[in-house]
Amino acid sequence: MTLKVALAQWQIGSPARFDDFAARVEEAVAQAAAHGARLLVLPEYLAMELAHLFGPAVYADVPRSLEAVDALYPAWRALFAEQARRHALYLVAGTFLKREADGRYRNRALLCAPDGTVAEQDKLCLTGYEKDAAVIAPGEVLRVFDTELGRVGINICYDSEFPLYARAQAEAGAALLLVPSCTDTEAGASRVRIGCQARALENQLPVLCAVTAGESDWSPLLDTNTGRAAVYVQPDHGLPADGVLARHGEHPGWLFAELDVAAMRAVRAEGQVGVAADWDGQLRPDLLRARRGAFVAP
Repeated sequence: MTLKVALAQWQIGSPARFDDFAARVEEAVAQAAAHGARLLVLPEYLAMELAHLFGPAVYADVPRSLEAVDALYPAWRALFAEQARRHALYLVAGTFLKREADGRYRNRALLCAPDGTVAEQDKLCLTGYEKDAAVIAPGEVLRVFDTELGRVGINICYDSEFPLYARAQAEAGAALLLVPSCTDTEAGASRVRIGCQARALENQLPVLCAVTAGESDWSPLLDTNTGRAAVYVQPDHGLPADGVLARHGEHPGWLFAELDVAAMRAVRAEGQVGVAADWDGQLRPDLLRARRGAFVAP
C-alpha cells in the first residue's frame, strides 16, 4: 500500500486580509486532497506572510511583525485544523512564531490530524539570524507523533542539519521525517538538502522537505526564497541511486509523490548496508575521541 504525499513549494504572497490568505490555503489544500494526498507539508515561516496585513510600518520591522501576527494564532490554528478535518488528511501547517509567557517566540510547527486535533513541535536550534533577532527562543522538547500513516517526526529547517535529533526520533519509531524549511540563499538551501539526505541515509527512512518560494522584498524575514520541495530516501535496493525519490521543478506548487513506507522499512532491514543498525558501532568508548597517529619508518 502506498502513501501519497504533497509537499509545498509555496510562493510567498502579500495578502490584504486574513480571509484572502485563508482562501488561498483552502484552494491549495483542496487541490492536494483531490490528487489523493493524505499527508501535506507546508513550509517554515509560512505564518509570516500574514505580516503584510498590517502595512509597511509593521511588516518592515521584525519585532512588530511578530507581535502583530501572534494575535492571529487562534485563527491560524483553527484554519488548518479545519482543513485537515474537512479533507480527512494530515497537514503540517508550516510554522508559526508563537509568543510564550516569557515574552519570547517559539518557531512552532503544527501537525493537524483528520479529527481536527493539533500537535506541536518547536524548532530546537536557532540560526544566526534568529539569534540576532533577540526575541526568538529555541524549543525544549523533541517529539514523535503517532498517526494513522505511521509514526512521524518533524525537524524544522536548521534542525535537519543536526544528526542526533532525527536519530532520536528514528529510535523512537519514526518512519517518516517531515522538514518544513525556509532558506534565503542557495547555500542555505544546499545545507538543508544535504542535511535531509544525510538524515535519510543515516536512519534509512524517507525525509520530506517543503520550502518557501519567490521574492518578497517587503519582508525582512521572507525576502528571498530558495530551495526545492523534495523526498529523500536511502540509496539502496529498489530506490533511486542518488537518494532523490522526487524533486520539484523551478516553479511554485505542490510536489506529489507516492511512498511505499512498508517496502522502505524492508529495505532498511535487508538492504545493501545497514547504516541505521550499525549506528552504535561509532559509539564505542574507544572511538569517541580521535587519537593523534604517528608516522613510522617502513
